[in-house]
Amino acid sequence: MRIKGIDKTFLLSTVALVAAGFFIFSSASLGLLAREGVSYSGVAVKQFIIGFVLGGITLIVAMRIQYPYWKKIAFYFFIFSIIACILVFIPGIGFSHGGAKRWINIGSYTFQPAELLKLAAVIYFAAWATAVKEKIKTFKHGALPLFIILAICSALLLKQPDTGTFMVVFAALVAMFIAAGGKWRYILLLLLASVIGILILAQIRPYLMSRLTTFIDPSHDSLGSGYQIQQSLIAIGSGGIFGRGFGQSIQKFNFLPEPIGDSIFAVAAEEFGFLGTIILVVLFLFFGLRGYKIAAETSDKFGSLLVTGLITLIVVQAFVNIGAMLGVLPLTGIPLTFVSHGGSAMLFALAEVGIILNISKRKRM
Repeated sequence: MRIKGIDKTFLLSTVALVAAGFFIFSSASLGLLAREGVSYSGVAVKQFIIGFVLGGITLIVAMRIQYPYWKKIAFYFFIFSIIACILVFIPGIGFSHGGAKRWINIGSYTFQPAELLKLAAVIYFAAWATAVKEKIKTFKHGALPLFIILAICSALLLKQPDTGTFMVVFAALVAMFIAAGGKWRYILLLLLASVIGILILAQIRPYLMSRLTTFIDPSHDSLGSGYQIQQSLIAIGSGGIFGRGFGQSIQKFNFLPEPIGDSIFAVAAEEFGFLGTIILVVLFLFFGLRGYKIAAETSDKFGSLLVTGLITLIVVQAFVNIGAMLGVLPLTGIPLTFVSHGGSAMLFALAEVGIILNISKRKRM
């Protein structure tokens, strides 16, 4: 593998996060041994093969693809991702878990099309913003296309429902709009419309209202909607400064819902303590800052906007997950990037890193 010219510091930060994620996942997945109907070996092997092995291969392939290629196929890629997301609602193809329809069956594996939609939306908006140039400041060529893309994503993701992923896409596209020179008044208008939309959805979707209620009062319905945050805070608090030690988490055994999914940060905090979680947070911060540095130094506008969007996707998702486990953000159910169980999530995250590494070769002189 040739790595000449790429940002090796960014690559090393990715390797550090993936290694930390594998270490944390290896311990958290031991909690499956206490749960009936779940195969520890099956979950661990799938995560290793799809997430780490195929993800690593995907990173290498994406790193070797010259990034202008994504601009050429941006529209078709976006349409394809929309069709893939529609498939989750078709009986016999879509797969449901925990009341959500977010996956499609591919043989003995499941695939989450929302991961494809996230990447495609970022690529398409980067291509659009590059094409319209200074017109991005106008409502017709800047704000309106942004609103339309977000409306399409919201229709597909909130129907599943997958509020967390929509929040991540929203943050990425807004960051790109600002970086491209879009006007702040349109952002404020979009934020106002989003708040109104959330309030309306909360009235017609009980699960969303319960999450908002739990966020405001974590002690509310401690055996129901507030159970996960209660158990998460117990796990994090019991970790103290230095943690119980690797593999010593108690909460992962039949207490924390989804100990290898969106609750995995709580397991990490219990085992590695405050110091361990600070290291993980610092790794994500360094990863994000280094990524934005690549965006700032990239001489091509499309490449710069694409890096901005991809870094925002990865970092915002990580901090939304961490914030939810700490109780400072509402629960969304999205996984912790590079750490949680989810082969397709890991695969796409590493593919996004590969694209960024390819773009990192083109810097301002």
